[in-house]
Amino acid sequence: MTDGQPAMTNARPVFSRDRLDAVLFDLDGVLTRTAEIHAEAWKRLFDDYLSERPATAGEDHSRFDDDHDYRRYVDGRPRLKGVKHFLLARGIDLPEGEPDDPPEHETLHGLGNRKNALFRELIEQRGIHVYACAVDLLRRLRRAGFRTAVVTASKNCELILQQAGLNGLFDEHLDGVEAEALELAGKPDPDTFVEAAQQLGCEPKRAAVLEDATAGVMAASRGHFGLVIGIDRDGQRESLLSKGADLVFDDLCQIGIESTHREMPPLLEEMALISDRLADKQPALFLDYDGTLTPIVERPADAQLSHSMRRALRDAAEQMPLAVISGRDLDDISALVGLDNLIYAGSHGFDIRGPDPRPDLRPDLRMELPEGIDALDALQQAAATLEARLADVAGVRVERKRFAVAIHVRQVADRDLPRVREAVDQTQRSLDGLRQTGGKRLFELRPDVDWDKGQALRWLLSELGLEGPDVLPLYLGDDDTDEDAFRVLRQLGGISILVAEAARPSAADYRLRAPDDVEALLIYLTGLERDA
Repeated sequence: MTDGQPAMTNARPVFSRDRLDAVLFDLDGVLTRTAEIHAEAWKRLFDDYLSERPATAGEDHSRFDDDHDYRRYVDGRPRLKGVKHFLLARGIDLPEGEPDDPPEHETLHGLGNRKNALFRELIEQRGIHVYACAVDLLRRLRRAGFRTAVVTASKNCELILQQAGLNGLFDEHLDGVEAEALELAGKPDPDTFVEAAQQLGCEPKRAAVLEDATAGVMAASRGHFGLVIGIDRDGQRESLLSKGADLVFDDLCQIGIESTHREMPPLLEEMALISDRLADKQPALFLDYDGTLTPIVERPADAQLSHSMRRALRDAAEQMPLAVISGRDLDDISALVGLDNLIYAGSHGFDIRGPDPRPDLRPDLRMELPEGIDALDALQQAAATLEARLADVAGVRVERKRFAVAIHVRQVADRDLPRVREAVDQTQRSLDGLRQTGGKRLFELRPDVDWDKGQALRWLLSELGLEGPDVLPLYLGDDDTDEDAFRVLRQLGGISILVAEAARPSAADYRLRAPDDVEALLIYLTGLERDA
């Protein structure tokens, strides 16, 4: 059953085989209208349970709000987690029980199974409706050679696909049953999306994700997927963008597939492209360090600024707001740059310090993310554990930063990389409050909070009063961790520049080949300011 016929008029090219190999679809709310049935099943479950439960001090038995409560606690999340989080919010702490608990048992699993029975009953009564534009896009993607997968927390995936007539349109299915068997964390953790990409034989950076739930968008963003598309079914566009969506559509018929092959991002060879955008605007400049201001080297301690680059940074900082946002510790990055007239954001923005360009408001800028401080004990344990587990792996270096643990593998033999990866995975799973990220020949454990270089960039723009239409922010970086900032600037209308010798999939607008080109851009921008 469908919700009407697709109308392909003036579709905007979004998918390109030059940049992407695969597309991962959420199920409920993206392909099928089962989100509405899920919401009704959850409401029936909780309203009935709360009305039957004896009144107890400290518990809230008010009715389930199928808008706010559905989005906040259950949308896109594994069933058990949805039951637990909603009840805890109401002051009710139930035992987990066993997966096969019958629906009448007062356990988390029992209530979860009761909700599933209600959902299947509603499916039998009403059937499955699909979003015609989503199915049309799915078929067009397959014709264009994209591999496809459906990734859902639902344990009824096979039933839904069969009743909706969507069997045969996916190369892989990863649902709640398989995720549980593989012990994968549910959304907003990226595990299920990353596993689905692996099953498709595709790196996350070469795959796109379509999601309607904020938890799913956060998962895809944390997984560093090449493109994250939010589907706005109920007026949460800004929320989807803030959680990491690169683009948001309310109608998938608006999405086109690029038929021509072109290099992305385009090489920045004409500085006039920048000066045209800067007409009547103040530039605000944000830069990564390693690979952007200095070449990548075997030993991080050898990544020293050239005298000419330091002079270019100093001159630029005298003309415009300038911040270096690095994965290095704040003290480390500030010592390497050695300039007092710019802002430093260390540990991917968990730790920020520098002069405020508005000294009449405050003498300087200082911030340590509180959630990062909460994770310091876990990071210390992780560093000690990894030191012990990897002590006999040649070339590996475990670096304890203030807000991260970096595991450098640039000098590790390829045959030993799986062992390092497994040690990092096991350590992350054994400790609460940490998540795994990475970069060039690097594994990293960070506090599991919604914070990255993109969020730090937003914070800096806000704190420095640089959010107005008269400011044009620019960000330059070379690594996967810089993609978060590229995506933010895409949303804000700024300019993002990838520093890379060869073109590769990126959310950046332009590309420069090397740090020497970055230095030339700094000099050019400083000259524009003097001429203004």
